Amino acid sequence: MPKISVIVPVYNTEKYVERCLESIKNQTMKDLEIIIINDGSTDHSEAVIKQWIENNQNNVNIQYWKKENGGLSDARNYGVQHATGKYLSFIDSDDYIDKNLYKNLEKYEEQNIDLIKFKMQTIDEKENKIQKLDGPIFEKCTGEEAFEKLCPKDTFLEVACIYLYRREFFMDYHFSYTVGTYHEDFGLTPLILIQAQSVVSTNEYGYYYSQTNNSIVRNSDYQKDKKKVKDVLLHYDNAVKKIDKMDISKQSKERIKRYYTNTVIIKAKNLKGNDFEEYIKEIKERKLYRNIQPYNGKQRIKRFLLRFNVKLYLKMK
Repeated sequence: MPKISVIVPVYNTEKYVERCLESIKNQTMKDLEIIIINDGSTDHSEAVIKQWIENNQNNVNIQYWKKENGGLSDARNYGVQHATGKYLSFIDSDDYIDKNLYKNLEKYEEQNIDLIKFKMQTIDEKENKIQKLDGPIFEKCTGEEAFEKLCPKDTFLEVACIYLYRREFFMDYHFSYTVGTYHEDFGLTPLILIQAQSVVSTNEYGYYYSQTNNSIVRNSDYQKDKKKVKDVLLHYDNAVKKIDKMDISKQSKERIKRYYTNTVIIKAKNLKGNDFEEYIKEIKERKLYRNIQPYNGKQRIKRFLLRFNVKLYLKMK
């Protein structure tokens, strides 16, 4: 059994996928399997992948799978089904990792930590480093404690690619990404985090996030934005049902519901006209104000505005 199964979904990234795969192959920690999922690419990604496999098949443990296009969530789920490693790692095919990333995290793998968090740096088209994306650092604690530490300070809490997941823990809870949706990380990562028995957050800046012109985040249109907002609401509905059944403290349930609530509300700013009005109705119907506990004056004001004047609440954000 390899130590890490590295799952790489690929969709139309012919320009970048070889760089991604090379960064995994060149890891100083060699006990890996690379699971490449070609998610119905229509460019030359498959030719690039096959040539790379042919050049490396004798010295790298590689699985290659080709499937009809189902989106990032479907490709990740497909990869998990075929993984055999002790840990799972997800890497987007237009990004890459530092050669020492997995080696530097090995001491945590040896402790059987459920969730090992590291950090990312953004890069431009020429691989120039743009920004280190910071966040809290802490040693082993429970998922509930980790969520409390990360939630107010780490904007990238939900990013799936900056965690190692112990596969047994991942499988025991039947975690999977919601197929056909945007913001799949938002829909799942917080739920994984808060249920973990053990979590560490390290100071390893080993993931390079490529800010390319083809980035899903950078290239969007209004219809796509509408879909993203609706998907956030869908993830909220699914999450609340699961949270209510979790064996975690009442305080942790309140904290994670508040986290989901804040994101749902902020997304309203991406909508216009009737779409905005309809979304406000959706928020009111779900009575999101109940997720804001009136422990102090500030929280009481938030709760009041969410109940009676969502638009004013948004202006204050």
